[in-house]
Amino acid sequence: MRKLLFLLLFFPFISYAQDDPEKDKEEMFTISTPITIDLGEKEEEEHERKEKKPKKNVYYGLKTKKGFTRKGAGSNSTLELFNYLKTPVKPDPYVRDIYYYDFERKQIRKTRDYDPQKGVLLHGPYSKKVGEVVVEEGIFYRGTKHGRWTRYDKNDILLDKEKYYKGWPKESLVSFYDPERTKIKEIIPVEYGQKEGYYFYFFPNGSIAVSGEYEYDHKVGKWSLFYANRRGRKQREIQYRTDPFDDNFKPYILREWNSKGQQIYDYTKDKKIPQ
Repeated sequence: MRKLLFLLLFFPFISYAQDDPEKDKEEMFTISTPITIDLGEKEEEEHERKEKKPKKNVYYGLKTKKGFTRKGAGSNSTLELFNYLKTPVKPDPYVRDIYYYDFERKQIRKTRDYDPQKGVLLHGPYSKKVGEVVVEEGIFYRGTKHGRWTRYDKNDILLDKEKYYKGWPKESLVSFYDPERTKIKEIIPVEYGQKEGYYFYFFPNGSIAVSGEYEYDHKVGKWSLFYANRRGRKQREIQYRTDPFDDNFKPYILREWNSKGQQIYDYTKDKKIPQ
């Protein structure tokens, strides 16, 4: 009986987040597919056409300052050259990996929850050298990886090449509610053929319906289900495995709220299936 109750309570969430292998494949687009929604591509192209001479330390219309970090000495020294924003901006709230320069630690750091009090967002060209060899290079856009990124070993042999669009791996898939592709329905993060990163499903009104994270093609951590007509109001939280390779872990309902925002269940207190 307890198992049946769990399945009944869990089913609405699965209906949103489950991946259907036969699911409208012709309606899915990669993150780099030309679309009418304002993701900034058109704006960037127009900016590049209008501006014949690039302004010094200005990238994608935003002013930056140059910075660097250095560790070690001689042939084993590591030098990172980068640019960071002069004026603070908010990074994309849907992108998982945000890069910034931490003034206190004097190093580049990656985070999921950026705090502008702790550092400045990277924006513009980036390169990393070990000795005299460039081992990594790419470009940042408001704290996220953008365009082509490459990595090399100490012998200058190509190890890896990735493509991003404002923090999203370019393999990522996007679906829409309308033929004009102006209302995003779902964003599936895909990297190297596997789901990797933050997943989002949206209601037709633009508010988030489901959000969670994938690692190595598995749902991990806390996934959230929201009410349709209560923008940002949670309905349920589901706890998934923290280790993507832990196949013995069974998801469970962590918390639940009614439509008025009142909490009606908390696993940490009740530790039972809600009635």
